[in-house]
Amino acid sequence: MLEPTVRAATSPEVGPAADYFQGYTVVGLLAVVGVLFVAVAFTAGRLLRPEVPTPEKLMTYECGVDPVGEGWAHTQVRYYVYAFLYVVFAVDSIFLFPWATIFADPGFGGVTLVEMFIFLGFLAIGLLYAWKKGVLEWT
Repeated sequence: MLEPTVRAATSPEVGPAADYFQGYTVVGLLAVVGVLFVAVAFTAGRLLRPEVPTPEKLMTYECGVDPVGEGWAHTQVRYYVYAFLYVVFAVDSIFLFPWATIFADPGFGGVTLVEMFIFLGFLAIGLLYAWKKGVLEWT
């Protein structure tokens, strides 16, 4: 004969959904505290700061130079190309660090080495293309 299950009187039975969401109460509480902290900081800043608008304070500020002329200015495209090349090689370094940590593990050496040389080959082809187009010359 099966004995009935004894339940503790101090803990009522909760369903699996309640157990699942109970883990998120700390996250929710932390989010509420964070939002309240930011709201209190902005409100205190608004109440405590002096407001004395002058024409100099209301003027547009850009890098310490008084704004003169129109707001439109021509920008050389090569600056964006350098920024794009920097992003490409920064992403390359992000892929190289995990590869270097896995490379020494048993069973990954040869496969990861071939994959990384293929990846670096694609980057080298892109860099060679940029060099042939004259993008890397600063003139």
